[in-house]
Amino acid sequence: MTINWQPWQQWVARHRHFMLTTHVRPDGDGLGSMKALARALEVLGRQTSLVLPSSLPDRYRFLFADCRVLRYEPGQAQWAACDGVVILDTGTWNQLGELGAWLRDTPVERVVIDHHRTQDDLGAQCFVDPAAEATGRLTREAIAALGVALDAVMAEALFVAVAMDTGWFRHSNVRPETFALAAELARHGVCPERLYNQLFEQNSLARMRLMAEVLDRLTLTAQGQVAYSYILLDDYARLGATPQDSEDLVNVTLAVAGVHVGLLFMEQPRGGTKVSLRSRDRVDVGRLAESFGGGGHKQAAGVLLPTSLEQARATLLSAVEKCFPPG
Repeated sequence: MTINWQPWQQWVARHRHFMLTTHVRPDGDGLGSMKALARALEVLGRQTSLVLPSSLPDRYRFLFADCRVLRYEPGQAQWAACDGVVILDTGTWNQLGELGAWLRDTPVERVVIDHHRTQDDLGAQCFVDPAAEATGRLTREAIAALGVALDAVMAEALFVAVAMDTGWFRHSNVRPETFALAAELARHGVCPERLYNQLFEQNSLARMRLMAEVLDRLTLTAQGQVAYSYILLDDYARLGATPQDSEDLVNVTLAVAGVHVGLLFMEQPRGGTKVSLRSRDRVDVGRLAESFGGGGHKQAAGVLLPTSLEQARATLLSAVEKCFPPG
């Protein structure tokens, strides 16, 4: 779909100090979009504050070497200075953590720029296109609408956003326009080889050990069409890993021949179980996640269940297995 960016232009014109944020456990799309848009707003002479509802993953620190990224802490006076909030790569309250509670109580104007189908009413102007392969695509459009020319910093951040949300240009959401955008960004100095090395070939030993644990626990069900694994809370301390090290590990569940749906169950520090879901083609895991209060895309989604890992596993597997009747 085509987004009308004129209201966005008008909204930006009314504000001077922007808070930019994305979802908890931020990924390359949310962070790359946040960095690129912050740079564009600064070119326009605006002030920006980059704020996350959870920690910045080490994997993406290189993107922010020239600026400060804050973790949201309730009660800090600096949030009051912002007169506009831009929420990137999510449109749901449960993905904003404690920052969402602040947003509910503040009258500050806000916008959402996102490509996820699942959306709550965040009291924001929304620039949402579920057909977009990444929020990075929409962020590029938002920057162009402001009349800001791309520079090397914006281009690198946007390349990370698009590349990470398309599985380095191999997922089904890739289209000819995706490569055209990548080419545009490359013309501004992006080096894909360097970025791939930074993002995929700088794993800590702890992350590799966590991956090994996930692989060791990999289990098939539904006549080999569903694969799942899990991460326990004490795995992190035992292996020297952090929850951030679990990013993308759900993808290994789809690496088994014959598997159409993969799930990764993760115990959460504050209780409950986070479930990441991936699908090849036959099952819309976004709809499945929505039925349990989560959301996402047809082939990639997530949900947080307020139950033990064992209960979450029984509940989700039962629902998924119904999509694969025997025979």
